[in-house]
Amino acid sequence: MLIAENVTFFADEAYLYEVKWDGERCIAFLDPKNGTELQSKRSVRMLPKVPELSGIHRQASKRCILDGELVCLANGKPEFSVIQRRSLLSDKYKIEIEAKRHPAVFIAFDCLYYDGRDLTVRPLAERREYLRKAVTDTDRLAVSRTYGADQALELYRLTRAQGLEGVVAKRKDSLYFQGKRTRAWLKMKHLMDDDFVVCGYIDKGNHLTSIVLGQYRGQELVYKGHVTLGVSGGAFAAIRAQPQIIKPPFNQPVPAGRGNEKAIWLEPVLVCTVEFMHRTPKGGMRQPVFKGLRWDKTPLECVERSENP
Repeated sequence: MLIAENVTFFADEAYLYEVKWDGERCIAFLDPKNGTELQSKRSVRMLPKVPELSGIHRQASKRCILDGELVCLANGKPEFSVIQRRSLLSDKYKIEIEAKRHPAVFIAFDCLYYDGRDLTVRPLAERREYLRKAVTDTDRLAVSRTYGADQALELYRLTRAQGLEGVVAKRKDSLYFQGKRTRAWLKMKHLMDDDFVVCGYIDKGNHLTSIVLGQYRGQELVYKGHVTLGVSGGAFAAIRAQPQIIKPPFNQPVPAGRGNEKAIWLEPVLVCTVEFMHRTPKGGMRQPVFKGLRWDKTPLECVERSENP
């Protein structure tokens, strides 16, 4: 189930509130007798990337399927770039080093299956009760805490003070619709962000590059501007490794200027997240910052928002 758009803060008794964890969405299949399996939204097996979580099935009381986030802590806080870097690794030795430096944690926030019961047809409040039955907390698997409307504002202020992303509000009576984005789950972030298709890049010199962004408007991929990225990290290495194409992948002409005539165009298969202060009146982004690649999303999920022109 997908989280809907970013909204301004609200407190409503019909909702539960929890921290928005800055990680990679993941489903955990836990069998107390037979082991752990972790799967990303794109059906990628994640356990080879986070082998330190191979024993979290021992925390399960019964066979269960949990929805949650894979996070890595840096300076005591979840850091998306750290788990993103782990997702890019394939060398076992490097993965072991990262596992010791920044161990991963699976933070569970929903229970979809428990001991033979399909819980997706049950309301969230009931699924949360099963989640508390399903697993116990340790330093490798934690249950995301929820709060009522009377504590929502305090939670929102605390996440801002701690430099966290924000808060998610979920209707207590909401069912679980796999792959669907409904207003039953809403995010309230301190900074805005959005997901874009990586469509090309422009060499800017001084070890910097400009990533050309796109989003889908219906079935058409449309140009959405640029974001700057350093060329020394794993994210740019992954972008540069993508197949090049001769023409821009957009359905409309690319605006002149901003170096677009020098762009190296790519097959539109990668997704990235860009964080920004707010949107401009013309729909652009003010002070955009490249946050990382998203391996748990497909390009077709990068949809132009209603506030965009």
